[in-house]
Amino acid sequence: MPAARCVLCSLLRGPRFPGFPRGLLHACFYTACKNRPLDLVFIIDSSRSVRPEEFEKVKIFLSKMIDTLDVGERTTRVAVMNYASTVKVEFPLRTYFDKASMKEAVSRIQPLSAGTMTGLAIQAAMDEVFTEEMGTRPANFNIPKVVIIVTDGRPQDQVENVAANARTAGIEIYAVGVGRADMQSLRIMASEPLDEHVFYVETYGVIEKLTSKFRETFCAANTCALGTHDCEQVCVSNDGSYLCDCYEGYTLNPDKRTCSAVDVCAPGRHECDQICVSNNGSYVCECFEGYTLNPDKKTCSAMDVCAPGRHDCAQVCRRNGGSYSCDCFEGFTLNPDKKTCSAVDVCAPGRHDCEQVCVRDDLFYTCDCYQGYILNPDKKTCSRATTSSLVTDEEACKCEAIAALQDSVTSRLEALSTKLDEVSQKLQAYQDRQQVV
Repeated sequence: MPAARCVLCSLLRGPRFPGFPRGLLHACFYTACKNRPLDLVFIIDSSRSVRPEEFEKVKIFLSKMIDTLDVGERTTRVAVMNYASTVKVEFPLRTYFDKASMKEAVSRIQPLSAGTMTGLAIQAAMDEVFTEEMGTRPANFNIPKVVIIVTDGRPQDQVENVAANARTAGIEIYAVGVGRADMQSLRIMASEPLDEHVFYVETYGVIEKLTSKFRETFCAANTCALGTHDCEQVCVSNDGSYLCDCYEGYTLNPDKRTCSAVDVCAPGRHECDQICVSNNGSYVCECFEGYTLNPDKKTCSAMDVCAPGRHDCAQVCRRNGGSYSCDCFEGFTLNPDKKTCSAVDVCAPGRHDCEQVCVRDDLFYTCDCYQGYILNPDKKTCSRATTSSLVTDEEACKCEAIAALQDSVTSRLEALSTKLDEVSQKLQAYQDRQQVV
């Protein structure tokens, strides 16, 4: 028997598959797991972030994966689901039982080009694909149910509970991340142990290299699959031996087994326009005050800091780059708190242009003149008024009477002042005589 037996055939000896015939185990070889049937469902992301040429790479990966499988009605059945904001079952498990027909159907798949509803796709797999009506073998057949999810983004729905329900239902989940894929989301979706169920490639251009990894996972006898390695994070099979590797955001330590987190926000390691925030081996982008994060979650745009509700100015908000300063309406002055305003005295010296009298009118003022003057047409300066033009005969008589009264009062005041002087002189003479005595 060849040395590179299918490790999953070895697993079939265990309690997980108690009814599997032992005689079939000896026919399981590296190149094809002919005696290990699977109900295998590929769930592929075709959201708007996946460019058309990248989606073609995914289809090539699916075709190469099909080539490595022992496809047939009584062996491995394959279904393909396509998802974005919606989910489309391209073909269920009951449709094709030969590789040529499967690959032809794969070549006709078109991207949906919308959001990334990964949780919805997993739920649809449970509800619409892993059913006996759609080709899933009955539970008493002990056929493993396996899902391989390929995505380049972050799920836009709640995937954790859905994935947990799928695993509880006996579905084994492999999560494949490409490029911008969120590693934390992949780990949430995948089955344990994570280092055997989470895969990552930098671009769709190299996704084909995962074909050999899955062939090893499904068919090869390797230390990584057997769980006898001592890698802290990722075990990579290597010609009968293994090498240790680390998740994205970590680097392999000199002991070649353990991993340490790298600074994912170091210059050149991230794509954030303004601020990079480290987040458990990954990162998220944020913006400076006065800016908002764009839908691409990387770049920033200046926001209107003077929009209602965004500032605390009492009267006027003035933008200043990404910040703002407060100002006041005419007739008000900014208080020391630089936010509120107080009314100013518009008739204070130096604040108006009236020649004689300033009359305050709320926040504004008008000019007036002293008695005997009239306001000129410029509404600011004054000219002396003439009696003929301003005073009637009756008013003139009144003025003369008032003048006579004023003269009479003045004469009496002068006489009273003279008498007071006389009394004062007599008092002073009396005081002088008292001092002599």
